[in-house]
Amino acid sequence: MSNVENVCPQVLRGVTRELRRLAANPPSGIKLVLRDDDLTDVVALIDGPADTPYAGGVFRVRLALGREFPAAPPRAYFLTKIFHPNVSAAGEVCVNTLKRDWRPELGLEHALLAVKCLLIAPNADSALNAEAAALLRDRYDDYFARAKLYTDIHARAGAGAGRAAGGEAEGEGGPRAKRERRPAAPPARDKRRILKRL
Repeated sequence: MSNVENVCPQVLRGVTRELRRLAANPPSGIKLVLRDDDLTDVVALIDGPADTPYAGGVFRVRLALGREFPAAPPRAYFLTKIFHPNVSAAGEVCVNTLKRDWRPELGLEHALLAVKCLLIAPNADSALNAEAAALLRDRYDDYFARAKLYTDIHARAGAGAGRAAGGEAEGEGGPRAKRERRPAAPPARDKRRILKRL
């Protein structure tokens, strides 16, 4: 659901500038999926960091900007299924940077980097997934194996992670912003058949 009409025009201009800047010069391992229809719903693809159970995966993340943004932090969600102590079954993310430590000057880049950092350093003390937190604390090898299994199933390119994002493969020049593709309109012939049935 779009929140554009509830956000101050000055804030929308600032968000537009930041999204353009991030698209032109994205942080390492983060690619934006640009949407022209709703600037308050930011989607990005985050590469799983090396030496973690998420390595080799591509995770689709959503930042939802509320009416109070930038005074209030964006809400972050993993759209790709992930086994992580700070991510709920619904994909909601719990990280202090996007809660009590938020400051308006941090911006979207900082929010995306905070989510990426969670993949490197999960925090079992502020868990939304109790099972993952318990495994992380007590049996790290089991946690690693389960998180890697989820990554292999849900976040590998062959599993549809990159294709579900609607983008094309990354080019030789490094990460680039991607545009979401809208479903194509049905051919005119099909429209005529539908109209005849009515």
